[in-house]
Amino acid sequence: MEDDYNYEEDDELALLDAEGDEAFSPEELSPNDQNNPWREVAIRAENEKQFLEQEVYKLQKEVRRLTTELNKLKAPPLITGNIIDILTDGRVVVKSSTGPNFLVYVASFVNRDKLEVGTRVSLNRDSLAVIGILPKSKDPIVSGAEVIEKPTISFDDIGGLEEQIVEIKEMVELPLVKPELFEKVGIDPPSGVLLVGAPGTGKTMLAQAVARSTNATFIRLVGSELIQKYIGEGGRLVRELFQLAKEKAPSIIFIDELDAVAAKRLDTATSADREVQRTLMQLLSELDGFNSRGNVRIIGASNRPDILDEALKRPGRFDRIITVPLPNAEMRSDIFKIHAAKMSLAKDVNLENIVQKTDGLSGAQIKAICTEAGMFAIRSESEQVTQLNFTMALEKVINFQETDQTASGVMFV
Repeated sequence: MEDDYNYEEDDELALLDAEGDEAFSPEELSPNDQNNPWREVAIRAENEKQFLEQEVYKLQKEVRRLTTELNKLKAPPLITGNIIDILTDGRVVVKSSTGPNFLVYVASFVNRDKLEVGTRVSLNRDSLAVIGILPKSKDPIVSGAEVIEKPTISFDDIGGLEEQIVEIKEMVELPLVKPELFEKVGIDPPSGVLLVGAPGTGKTMLAQAVARSTNATFIRLVGSELIQKYIGEGGRLVRELFQLAKEKAPSIIFIDELDAVAAKRLDTATSADREVQRTLMQLLSELDGFNSRGNVRIIGASNRPDILDEALKRPGRFDRIITVPLPNAEMRSDIFKIHAAKMSLAKDVNLENIVQKTDGLSGAQIKAICTEAGMFAIRSESEQVTQLNFTMALEKVINFQETDQTASGVMFV
């Protein structure tokens, strides 16, 4: 028969022994006493007590969490603003997100040493007093421009551009890797390099190879992304872009399709053209303006250098213009060897024969020939690429180029 007992903290515990003729006090119910007939009962009671204490602690912790969450949901919303002036009496002038400027007080718990003109702060909804300092905002376009993972392209994967590789290493990589050489010679490191050439000649690949060969932060942006709808938004993006580069220095900014934002300024222009010109002027100021750019290198790329603004191409902004030409026969041979290195080629393949028929083609088109040849081999369920596959691929790429040129000619007539 199971024994029943009641335990109260301030009362004496009365329990009977096996014969039922003696009573035990709470002190006699020690689980450490080997001779105590109630030892097992005391052990169970102690375990249950510890279990209940743990449950109470968990429930109290959950209550505190829910209370904190409920207080957050009940808290009134805050207004964001920017400080535009700091007065000597401790008050500040803020521009709120609602539009007008306000003269307000600063809460005592706010670190005034961190308050300066331009600081983003949170304001009380009722009194508009400054109650917190917020981190600087970054536009998603700018914050997303930072390349986190290193590109897979290296200088070994670029064929036929040995001279251009040497120049871009001297202009971009060397100032970041060995800045002491420029200090010994007594000259300032080059500020930037502009890559120009026909589409598909390898301008972007050169920038990718530089990003891989250095430990600097690589920031990539397309010129058209700097063009915004509203007045001043494009210039703000440019400022934030260079501010991010300074914070992440040493860094490299790569602006692809630069002609989208850096076309020549004309007297006759629409309102949209004037906004593009304002963005360009902000870019010119950041490239070579009053403030030092620091350890930030610039790479620009364009296939329309003829329409670029002259102010952009002067030394001090882009110290060197590197022309990436269409490959000659030797360069095309190197490109074919690079792309065909991983391909399973049949014994009858003669790449030099194909090279002689690719005059005027770019590196991107040569890569397309290798890809198309592999697709023809897959279509015929062959495990090797034959000479016939390369011939068919060459004809397909050339016919596509001629069709594209004919369509372009009709379009612009």
